Amino acid sequence: MIGLFLKEHAQWFLFYFLSLICLNGLLVLDSGLYNVSIIYLNSVYSVLFFLFIGWRYLKDWTQFHRMKNQGFEDLDRMQSPYMSLMAERFQQEFVQQTNELNNKKIQLLEERDDLLAWVHEVKTPLTALKIMIEHVEDSKLQTRLEHEWFRLYMLVDQQLHQTRLQTMEQDNRLEKVELHKVISSEIRSLKAWCIEKGIGFEIEDLELVIVTDLKWLAFIFRQILSNAVKYSHANSEVRIFMSQQQGNWALHIQDSGIGIAPEDLPRIFRKSYTGSVGRESTVATGMGLYLAQNAATKLGIKLTVNSKVNEGSTVTLIFPEQNEYTKLYGM
Repeated sequence: MIGLFLKEHAQWFLFYFLSLICLNGLLVLDSGLYNVSIIYLNSVYSVLFFLFIGWRYLKDWTQFHRMKNQGFEDLDRMQSPYMSLMAERFQQEFVQQTNELNNKKIQLLEERDDLLAWVHEVKTPLTALKIMIEHVEDSKLQTRLEHEWFRLYMLVDQQLHQTRLQTMEQDNRLEKVELHKVISSEIRSLKAWCIEKGIGFEIEDLELVIVTDLKWLAFIFRQILSNAVKYSHANSEVRIFMSQQQGNWALHIQDSGIGIAPEDLPRIFRKSYTGSVGRESTVATGMGLYLAQNAATKLGIKLTVNSKVNEGSTVTLIFPEQNEYTKLYGM
């Protein structure tokens, strides 16, 4: 804006320099004036001129931002050609940036659709591979293959839900969900991995029905349970139980695994953050808890984690008695 202001008012500066030259020429011809007096007059004249320039720039700047906030609805009301030019340039830049953003948005939507199509294409060979693994006669080999298949399936599933998370509100299907059925289904999907590590589950009373999206709730449990199995010691147990916290039901998933370092705990919900464990191995992606926490928040569920190194971790999901979904649907 300063550059354009100086360019548009170049004639003012030209007048200043020409008048200064003329003034000094006249003062030099007057032999009665001392050099100090000439310098003083030049200084006063220059200060007054630049004070005027500063005042005019501030006035134009204030008017420009006032009109900018109003959207430049009436360019004809601009008080000077300079202000009109400023408004026109601003509008041109605004239109250009808007077009660029729209093009970027279209590009991202196309990439999202391509990624979703790719994920769905990958699911077909995964299903075929699962059927082939079921026909393997060697039970130990079959268990190991099922474990590796599940790891591959989890990566594809995370990518699918990460892409859909942005439009989760448009993909909701609210219904009454029995927690013990969802938990049991997700535990069965971990059967081969649990057998390989000797992990068992202690499940207490989970007779609770909530109103939520079954698919996304299952995804949240899948991330938490897979982490519990992944980081639990061999031949250990994962405990799942309910409690009440300030009038709300809370579901706890407690393992006795390696735990989380205190310096890592505040950052475990950050995208792609793997912590000290992830830096020591390649099994962690840093996406599971990030996606689970974001999905839980959009479902009105509070997700927290407590952990101690070498003692294990407890993931807690707190279900409000009445969230915005139950209020909306009256369930």
